[in-house]
Amino acid sequence: MIVIAVLVVVKQTVLPYSYLLAGPASTLFAMTVATGLLWRRNASWQSLGFVWPKDWRATIKYTVIAFVGIVVTGLLAKLLADTLITGTNVPGVDTVGRFDFVEGNLLAYLGVMALVWTHSSFFEEMLFRAFLISRGSDSLGPSPFNTLTGSIIVVVLLSLFFGYRHYYYQGLKGALVTGCIGLTLSLMYLWFGKRNLLPLILAHGLVNTISQTQRYLGSGD
Repeated sequence: MIVIAVLVVVKQTVLPYSYLLAGPASTLFAMTVATGLLWRRNASWQSLGFVWPKDWRATIKYTVIAFVGIVVTGLLAKLLADTLITGTNVPGVDTVGRFDFVEGNLLAYLGVMALVWTHSSFFEEMLFRAFLISRGSDSLGPSPFNTLTGSIIVVVLLSLFFGYRHYYYQGLKGALVTGCIGLTLSLMYLWFGKRNLLPLILAHGLVNTISQTQRYLGSGD
């Protein structure tokens, strides 16, 4: 709850001044706090899956699986969002061109790439998957709910929060799509990410890199 509070408060504090940096600032502060909380418990990020791969073939295989999972989920979720959310008077449908300045601007593109491979891929997977899922599941304690069912409940709640995190510039449809992608990534964390988080980080970064490259070239959204 402390880390979630940091994510919300810092982002909302920076948001009036910068749509671009509100998210990265919040994840940077949250990473610092989460690392301190792990140290306080004599734990580490390695215990949550951030380890150097012993088998790069397996890492590449799971990276491809995660990449395909993100793309397929995004496409299906967009179809769902377009079906459920229609009309021009629906609150939150409007989006903000947070990255419009990247188109045709090489320096801006390189700057955003730096954010993609720190805030978007690294920080978000470390926080939303490794830390929050693990600590959320542990917080259930020694009870019948501290099982796979309990973990799924935590995953669903965090996926809703992940979608909310992107609502401020993606609108309601974008938040729904992003929340579904977050759900897919979270389920893959339960599957293989606790052993090796790197495939989720790489897949997340690759998808965002392709998206921003298309935006820079003016060939896609």
